[in-house]
Amino acid sequence: MADYEDWGKIFSEELVFKHSRSSGPGGQNVNKVNTRVTVLLDVAGSSGFTEWQKKRILKRLSSRATKEGVVRVVSQRYRTQKANRRAAVERLAELLSEALKNKPIRKKTRVPAHIKQHRLEQKRHQGRLKRQRSQRDFLED
Repeated sequence: MADYEDWGKIFSEELVFKHSRSSGPGGQNVNKVNTRVTVLLDVAGSSGFTEWQKKRILKRLSSRATKEGVVRVVSQRYRTQKANRRAAVERLAELLSEALKNKPIRKKTRVPAHIKQHRLEQKRHQGRLKRQRSQRDFLED
């Protein structure tokens, strides 16, 4: 994962920061200082990604992306704007690197025959028990 400084240098002109009042820690400071930081990165219009990477990022981060292709990350964990700014950019870097990772291909596996057989025997056994219970109730009435 790239750290804050690397991403800051690469996307410094492409990152948009918005500040607002935080609901996080800060005491009375919360009511007067804009410590919450929202980082916006226009992935669709970015020159730092290939078309393939843009599609992959927007697909994998679809819950954080707008229809225009802007990815949004919010941080309000810390008491200062600077710390939240750093945390938001680090989170964005994490999300981007995770989105661009290749996931391993799942190998199909088969359920062993003896396991299937055991499961079916258990089902038959449960069915017999239920039938016996219902017949016994019927005879007692």
